[in-house]
Amino acid sequence: MKHWIEAARLRTLPLSVSGIIVGSIYALSNPTETINTPTEVFSWKIFGFALLTTLGLQVLSNFANDYGDGVKGTDNVDRVGPQRAIQSGIITPQAMKKAIIITSILTLLSAIILIYFAFGKDNFGYSIFFLLLGIAAIISAIRYTVGNSAYGYKGFGDLFVFIFFGLVSTLGVNFLYSKEVDPLLILPAVSIGLLSVGVLNLNNMRDEESDRKSGKNTIVVQMGGAKAKKYHYFLIITAMLLVIIFAALSDYRFDQYLFLLAYIPLTKHLITVYKNQNPKLLDPELKKLALSTFLLSILLTVCMISLISDIIVNLFLGGR
Repeated sequence: MKHWIEAARLRTLPLSVSGIIVGSIYALSNPTETINTPTEVFSWKIFGFALLTTLGLQVLSNFANDYGDGVKGTDNVDRVGPQRAIQSGIITPQAMKKAIIITSILTLLSAIILIYFAFGKDNFGYSIFFLLLGIAAIISAIRYTVGNSAYGYKGFGDLFVFIFFGLVSTLGVNFLYSKEVDPLLILPAVSIGLLSVGVLNLNNMRDEESDRKSGKNTIVVQMGGAKAKKYHYFLIITAMLLVIIFAALSDYRFDQYLFLLAYIPLTKHLITVYKNQNPKLLDPELKKLALSTFLLSILLTVCMISLISDIIVNLFLGGR
C-alpha cells in the first residue's frame, strides 16, 4: 500500500482540485437568474463526486506517466526527481497496467454518478456531452505518455493540462450546478490552467536533459531552457494578473482582495526560478508552486463569498 500511495504522487492532488473548488464556490456565491438562492444552486453530492472524479483523473495520470515513461526507459539514472515505481522495480509494469485499468473504471463510474446528480433524467444532451468529456479526459490522462503516439512526447502536454485542469475543471463543474456558462469565470479558469501548466513546465525544465536523451520532446526540450524560463514567467505572471482583473470586474471590496496573500509565495517562486542556474535544483519548487496554486484557489473562494457565515448556515440547514 505504501508503494501505491507513493506512485499516486499525493503532492500533485491539491493542484488538481483547485479548479473544482473555485468553480463550485463561484456557483454558491453567484446564483443564476432562474435559481435565486445558494442552497438551490449548490449540491454537496455534485461537489463531492466532482472532487472524487478529478482526484481519480490525477491518480490515473500519475499511474499512466509512471507506466509510460517506465516501459519506454525515459525514467532512468539521468532523471532528477524522485524515483518512480516502475523505475525502481517496486511495482511491475503488469501490476501498474492493471492499476491503470481499475482506476479508469472507478473514475468513469464516479463521473457517471456525478453526471446523474447534476442532470438527473433531464437534460439528456448535457449528460451525453459530459460523459464524452469524461471519457476524453480518461483517454487523455493515459495517452500522455502511454503508446507509440503519446502526445506528451510531442510537446502537447501543456495543452492537455490547460484544458482539463483549468477550463474543464473550473467551468465544467460550475456548469453542473448552474447549467450555464458565466463568461467572467473564464478568467480564474484560465488562471488556474496557466498555473497548472506552470507546474508541468517546471517539471519539464528539471528533466530537460534526461527528456532530450530519451526522445521526449516536451516544449522545454523544443525551445530550450532559456526560453522555457521566459515561458514560465509568462504563465505565472499572466495567471496572477487575470485573477486581479477578475476581482476588479467583480467589484470586489478592499477586504475581498485577501487572495493577494497567495502572490507572496508565487513571487518568491518566480525569483527562485529567475536566479536558478541548475535545473536539477528546481524539484522542490514543484511542490511549492502546486501548493501556492491551491492556496490561491482557497483564498479566492473565501473572497467570493460576502456573507460567508450566513451562507454556510443556510447550506447546513437547507443544502442538499
